Order: sequence, then structure tokens, then C-alpha cells
Amino acid sequence: MEITKLLEGNNDLIIEEAFKSMSKLKLKGYTKAGGEKTKQKLNELYKKLVQCTKKKELIPILNYTEKIAKERYSSGFDIFEVQTAINSLESAIWNKIFKLTRPEKLAESLGVVSTILGAAKDNLARTYVSLATKTKVPTLNLQSLFSGSESIADTN
Repeated sequence: MEITKLLEGNNDLIIEEAFKSMSKLKLKGYTKAGGEKTKQKLNELYKKLVQCTKKKELIPILNYTEKIAKERYSSGFDIFEVQTAINSLESAIWNKIFKLTRPEKLAESLGVVSTILGAAKDNLARTYVSLATKTKVPTLNLQSLFSGSESIADTN
């Protein structure tokens, strides 16, 4: 199953699983915001993820995470809580991918979701830190961490 179709066809189930995961943690900011508002925010993030998979670009989620970082920072949310919300969504998506995706398509599907949400978490953190320190935080170049990974894949 193509990742975009999987995401579109399982929206409600994924949001519900992510919400239940977050609820167990009793995150102060999200508990205060309430269940409906939290589900709404998870759904908005999810829609941006789906949009990014369709367009094969990161701009929609980067713009959105910058916006939510500013909103959550000004509302007094801890960055840990916001990152946990994204992690909960990612975990719920992974669960669906593992259940519904053919083994030969797992790496691609997980890679797409992880790339988009990884960029989202990075952008959220940089924006949060910029707001907290009142200085611009540059994007990190992590390319050197991945050098040589091509040869590892070739040996398997």
C-alpha cells in the first residue's frame, strides 16, 4: 500500500492511537488544553504530514511547526510536551505501517514518515530555542553522520 493512501485511509485510527498514547503521559499543557483541542491539533499536524507525502516536499510541515512552536511557547508549553506529541503521532503511524505495508515497502514508507516528522521536530526545536534565547538557531548539517551508509546497505 502506498504511504499516502495508507495515511489517508487511517486518519481517525492513527489520531486516536496517538491521543491515547499522549493521554497516558498526562502532559501538563495538553491536559490543560483538553482532549478535543489536543485531537484537533494532532489532526492538523497529520494533515500537514499527508500534504508533504503527496507533494514530496517539506515546506507545509516546516511552516506549520514554526507556527505551533510560537503558539506553544507563548502558551507556556514545555518543548518536551510538543516533541512528545509528534513522537506519539509518529509511533501510531509506524504501527499502522507495520500492520498494512508489504515487507519490501517498509523501508520506503518508514523513511518518508521519519524524514518528514524528523524535519518537523528539528524545525520545532530550533524555533523554540530561538524564542527562548532570542537568537537565531541555524539548521544543523548532519550529513557527515550518514556518510558511508551507502556501503553498509550494499553489504546486506
